[in-house]
Amino acid sequence: MNIVDRRLNPKSKSLGNRQRFVRRAKADIRDAVRDALKKRKVSGVEGSEQIKIRSKSVREPSFNHGRDGGIRDYVLPGNQDYKAGDMIPKPQGGGGGKGGKASADGGGEDDFVFTLSKEEFLDLFFEDLKLPNLVKNRLKDIKNPLPHRAGYTSDGPPAKLARVRTLRRSLARRIALKRPKTEEVRALEEEIARLEAEMPRNEPLIAELRARLEHAIRLRKTIAYVDPIDLQFNRFDRVPRPTTQAVMFCMMDASASMTENLKDLAKRFFMLLHVFLSRHYKQVHVVFIRHTSTAAEVDEETFFRGVETGGTVISTALEEMDRIVRERYSPADWNIYAAQASDGDNIPDDMGRCIDLAENNLLPACQYYAYIEVSEHSGPGETVAWSGFSELAQRHSHFAMRRVTNPGEIFPVFHELFSSSAGA
Repeated sequence: MNIVDRRLNPKSKSLGNRQRFVRRAKADIRDAVRDALKKRKVSGVEGSEQIKIRSKSVREPSFNHGRDGGIRDYVLPGNQDYKAGDMIPKPQGGGGGKGGKASADGGGEDDFVFTLSKEEFLDLFFEDLKLPNLVKNRLKDIKNPLPHRAGYTSDGPPAKLARVRTLRRSLARRIALKRPKTEEVRALEEEIARLEAEMPRNEPLIAELRARLEHAIRLRKTIAYVDPIDLQFNRFDRVPRPTTQAVMFCMMDASASMTENLKDLAKRFFMLLHVFLSRHYKQVHVVFIRHTSTAAEVDEETFFRGVETGGTVISTALEEMDRIVRERYSPADWNIYAAQASDGDNIPDDMGRCIDLAENNLLPACQYYAYIEVSEHSGPGETVAWSGFSELAQRHSHFAMRRVTNPGEIFPVFHELFSSSAGA
């Protein structure tokens, strides 16, 4: 099977060469992507990015003549600064003395700077991530089968006509049957008109040209420009593709104890999670739950930009998730995931209820549960929620806990939670 990539190339660039370059420098590009992500704002997660990699990563392999043996003459341009025997000093930095960092001996290299598109940027970041245990539950009932390219056919509706392939076959047939072009017929007519205007007239030559003209006109009438045998139509087969049902619950503490900085950390994590899910799992449902002393299911806009505040009762979010699972997402039919972000503050008397709900209702139904605690300090002290949920992490391997204290930790923690080996 031959696969032809017909995507349009970027302006003045070769798409194939760009892809080979990305593959060759992938390790350095991946590191640069992660460094760039640490500096991004929540609103800029899905943008393109200009990154720097070491110039040695873009060097092409080459073959050179051996240095030993033979005599070679070199012709170099003249200059006004040096003469035979002068010592030429090393440039201070790479790139002909410009840019880069100078080393002690005067050597150095420039960084190679280029821009990754949004798709390339996110593909590199998410390439080794997945939802763990995605296929444990049964497959979803097959929906409408999806169309799949299956070559060409000689009949079909006009909307599926493969115009380029049809004209290519028509041209090959006309060349094989020697159908004359319009220019050839016009040239014969002009030549006959010129000979008839001359005196004396060359009747034998005119008669010969008239016979050739009649033959050419007859061929043009009998050999069609496009014959039914030339027609080619795109063919599609409808292939059933089963998909796995999955739902991700995103729960975030919006209480007064969550400062703007802590909310920003939580939003960064959920924004990244939302981009990850929407890119790789088109069939995954996402449920957003915000909670203070009460909890409610909200839409995406309210989840990320709502400003309501209040006290903290974590069990309300777990109760809301439990209710939604019972009403809409049966564990027998759905793969259920949960991600919760909080500053760890909670009413001490409420932790017993939280542990009971999580252990008896939610964790048995969940494929994976991730708890993220955001904090402005990285001290050893444990919060009420962290101390209580630690018991669950010890007893259940699919319950994961991580702490985040600054934006630079969001992406490493995200990779730990959703790496290919997580929850396996």
